[in-house]
Amino acid sequence: MKDPSLRRSLALFRAFRHEQSDPDGCYGLLARDAADQVERHVRLRGRVVVDVGGGSGHFTREFRRRGAHGYLFEPDPRELAARGTPPEGAVLADGYLLPLADGVADVCFSSNVLEHVADPRTFLSELVRVTRPGGLIYVSFTNWYSPWGGHEWAPWHYLGAERARTRYARRTGRAPKHILGENLFAVHVGPTLRYVRARPDVVVVSARSRYWPFLAGTVTRIPGLREVITWNLLLILRRCP
Repeated sequence: MKDPSLRRSLALFRAFRHEQSDPDGCYGLLARDAADQVERHVRLRGRVVVDVGGGSGHFTREFRRRGAHGYLFEPDPRELAARGTPPEGAVLADGYLLPLADGVADVCFSSNVLEHVADPRTFLSELVRVTRPGGLIYVSFTNWYSPWGGHEWAPWHYLGAERARTRYARRTGRAPKHILGENLFAVHVGPTLRYVRARPDVVVVSARSRYWPFLAGTVTRIPGLREVITWNLLLILRRCP
């Protein structure tokens, strides 16, 4: 599918609506889409790809299907075993301290993880550390003020996190998965862009909305508006020599 395009965005949205009933269909489509985005910048065949926080391994499996040497590092054993058997060679590891030497990855990949870590700068630094000079870092995250910033209790997070969580529990009869300040954190587009642009060890190749169907790069340049319209920020970084 052409990226960005309305057709692609609608297909991803329809798949996401069935995330709970058909996770393989949803994340399989998202993995193919993300791999296509990576391959705009580097061919995956023969490359070492480190997938940090990749859950049960949909992205790692897609990278391997395309001929990459894909390795999954996931800190949550429940997520790792969500599909039964995790990909061969998967490692239970924290993204703050990856059990990898410096510069071993051609591509370091992290999809929708940054909003779940308390210290996103340390997490980003670790992604850069394990990427070889000239290699790519792919990072996407759901920014707090996007319509999906509160995850399962969105968009009521605009009225306050506790109110949104209480409403979710009352409506569904179960406690929400995410708790602000514990496993979900308010990460914003502007500060993140300023941070990566100020780093001397990376170059920003692309900063755009991951899902927005129109002017995906333009919306990230408009302060204030970008915190809502971006929805999900995608950063493609290149490690400096």
